[in-house]
Amino acid sequence: MTFSQTVYHQNQQLWQASIHHPFISALSQGTMTLATFRYYLIQDHYYLHDFAKLHEMAAQATQNSDVKNLLLELAASLHDGEIETRKTFFEELHITQQDLDDTPIAPTAYAYTSHMYRTLAQHGAPAAIAGLLPCAWLYADIGAHLDGIQSPVPIFQAWIDSYQSDDYTGPVAKQIKLTDAIAAQANVDEQADMQRAFARSTYYEHDFWQMALDHEAWR
Repeated sequence: MTFSQTVYHQNQQLWQASIHHPFISALSQGTMTLATFRYYLIQDHYYLHDFAKLHEMAAQATQNSDVKNLLLELAASLHDGEIETRKTFFEELHITQQDLDDTPIAPTAYAYTSHMYRTLAQHGAPAAIAGLLPCAWLYADIGAHLDGIQSPVPIFQAWIDSYQSDDYTGPVAKQIKLTDAIAAQANVDEQADMQRAFARSTYYEHDFWQMALDHEAWR
């Protein structure tokens, strides 16, 4: 069994809880308020910029040129894909730079990105790469789960469509293959760090949905 198959199996309870989370159900059914979607987009804006930066930092932390190049390719695809798509959503929902300036990163988003920076700093590129994988992979699984479902709200459907396209699923497949190749060359301790990083990111992915529904704020 490959590393990706192992961690996928180990984390299925939380994985499925994310796929069937009330946030995803409300999005696909069109019952979510635009205020909640706006909140999610702003918090995801913070997350995605750190996510792309972490790919670049992990690339700099590895001596393997093939790994480095693929991580930089994935970072570029984030800027050209998800981050670029968000600009269209921002324009449609009139989310301005002032809105971003006035909205701090929420506790869960802060904790999630901090976990990944800490993983890279303490355990190096292999664990960081494993910690980056759940986000991309889970969104692809959510896109597959919602295949054939048409949200009555066009902007919600546009969000769903973006995770069903080959432009998204292709890089995800590369990221899974990359993580497996790195894990195959890792020692037992490094593999344990990778498994832990994957599990913690899966935990935060689930909590990110709840954060958005709750409009989580600092107490």
